[in-house]
Amino acid sequence: MSDSRTPEEGSAGSDDGGPERSPRYEQVIRWAEYIKTQPPEVWGPQQNAVVNGQIESAQAVDVSAEEKKRIREFADDVLEAERGEDGDADGK
Repeated sequence: MSDSRTPEEGSAGSDDGGPERSPRYEQVIRWAEYIKTQPPEVWGPQQNAVVNGQIESAQAVDVSAEEKKRIREFADDVLEAERGEDGDADGK
């Protein structure tokens, strides 16, 4: 059975035992294929619009100061880990 199963074609309990892929996963695959074939000048503004929309949505939600601090600390940890991985890959 192919990876692009629909709910009608298979489910988590199907004979092959594999989990069903979510529609979100399929969208991520399609986006990755799209940016491989398009120049950054095309997909960059599109990605910026999505990210800016997510930021605006997040800003519209009331979040306590404590929760904002927790989110910032998490983001800082993620960025620090990514920088560490980049450094390892570059041999720095």
